[in-house]
Amino acid sequence: MGLLKKLRAARKLLLVVLIPLALLPLPLIHPSSEASCAYVLIVTAVYWVSEAIPLGAAALVPAFLYPLFGVLKSSEVASEYFKDTTLLLIGVICLAASIEKWNLHKRLALRMVMIAGAKPGMLVLGFMCCTAFLSMWLSNTSTTAMVMPIAEAVLQQLISTGAADTDEEAEAISEGDEEQGGLEDKEENLDKTQLELLFQKESRKQSSRYPTKRDHMICKCLSLSITYAATIGGLITITGTSTNLIFTEQFNIRYPEAQVINFGTWFIFSLPISLIMLFLTWVWLHCLFLGCNFRETCSLSKKRKTKREELSEKRIQEEYEKLGPISYPEVVTGVFFVVMTLLWFTREPGFVPGWTSLFEKKGYRTDATISVLLGFLLFLIPSRKPCFSQAGDRDQGSSSEDEEDSDTLAPMITWKDFQKLMPWEIVILVGGGYALAAGCKVSGLSVWMGRQLEPMNSLPPWTITLLACLLVSAVTEFASNPATITVFLPILSTMSETLHINPLYTLIPATMCVSFGVMLPVGNPPNAIVFSYGHCQVSDMVKAGFGVNLIGVVVVMVAIMTWGVPLFQLSEFPAWAVIGNVTESL
Repeated sequence: MGLLKKLRAARKLLLVVLIPLALLPLPLIHPSSEASCAYVLIVTAVYWVSEAIPLGAAALVPAFLYPLFGVLKSSEVASEYFKDTTLLLIGVICLAASIEKWNLHKRLALRMVMIAGAKPGMLVLGFMCCTAFLSMWLSNTSTTAMVMPIAEAVLQQLISTGAADTDEEAEAISEGDEEQGGLEDKEENLDKTQLELLFQKESRKQSSRYPTKRDHMICKCLSLSITYAATIGGLITITGTSTNLIFTEQFNIRYPEAQVINFGTWFIFSLPISLIMLFLTWVWLHCLFLGCNFRETCSLSKKRKTKREELSEKRIQEEYEKLGPISYPEVVTGVFFVVMTLLWFTREPGFVPGWTSLFEKKGYRTDATISVLLGFLLFLIPSRKPCFSQAGDRDQGSSSEDEEDSDTLAPMITWKDFQKLMPWEIVILVGGGYALAAGCKVSGLSVWMGRQLEPMNSLPPWTITLLACLLVSAVTEFASNPATITVFLPILSTMSETLHINPLYTLIPATMCVSFGVMLPVGNPPNAIVFSYGHCQVSDMVKAGFGVNLIGVVVVMVAIMTWGVPLFQLSEFPAWAVIGNVTESL
């Protein structure tokens, strides 16, 4: 038994050592570039899926194995680890750091919840809307970590007022019964409602966290809605989640002549998907946890509000008032946010010439150019409103003030603020994916994989896309989203080229469906954050997540077969895909 315990404790180390040794005969028996590349690809994929070592560390495997096996030069591999999307991410993180530092996210979240009200159904919808909006620009994990404490404060207020209400009702029943007679008379005169209230009071002696089952259901519903809304909101923009960034960069590298994926086209395609998913997910969670009486839980009438709902609204109002009046740094951050979005949209909108047409040389400016420029300016602009009087007008009401306030020229963000949010592990992970894709292309492994997929030529394109969506959404429940999409993108690209299907027809749905790992706490970090608050059990996540997963796959399939066709010209096999295919076969 002692040996088994030691082996179990060292299982990750054993996996790291044994997998490369077990697969070593592949490049030794078949000493070719394809076999060597396959060896590196399989080892890296196993490390990613098993998470035997950190994802970022596993992404460095191609950096030393490709040169050792003669697949790529060391300098060639190194160039794959820092791309245009890395600069795009750096600029976005600068803006996110400013949003978090000056509490703009909290102000937006509380304001949206105040508009929605404290009715359970509307409260859940309000939190979902603000979470999805924030997740468009911040990482899903950061958004969930920011919103959950606000939601937990509201839930605790709801629970405490609910417990007080129930205690008052139970005590009133007991007093009324004492006036009628002895214990036996009281038991005979208790009706069904009185028994339920007394039972609830006794139950709280054992578990006092939730005064009623309905309160527990509200906590479950609101908690799960936040992680699902963060995932849905991340689909809307290219920078919303790391899987979108991985897809964009790998697609642009593989098909440099395509010029069809940018911030505008992605937003136009994904916004309707997210809005439909957000509404259907809210309906699903409402029916699952709160029942189907939407009139009771979603009424905006003040006459229908209970005492506890009024107290919850008061708590939200108090939290908002603690922020004070909107500060100068919040205004600057909001302006930067709007400017960055507008410049992204108008760079190459497609239906009219963008602002890049004003420059003589074309193709030099990308979304990363805007992102880095505005991010750089945040390190320069002072966080205090310019004032020429000695009495300076201080409107710094933010809770983020620290020792830097003594410096009148302190910038909006510092390098420490940036470092706190910058996901360097994701940067290296994305780079590892680019390196694997480059090795597959140079070695000819992608062409070989494409030939093995030729028997699927008899299937209709929508069937192939559906199978790809179901496969990646199943795998991502147990493996990280970035690792899953990094492994599948080269395979799906080669398959699409071999079967003469527009690569976007399979790549875009697969990229979106890889984010639907929402059935288990280990599916993604937002799930783990919500699960840690203790309101939900694994069975709750599986039950609710299965419905969300199904909704997502159906909505994405409908989108790619309807408005996705004219937007990306999916009805024909494009010339840029033919060029990419020919290049690989040389």
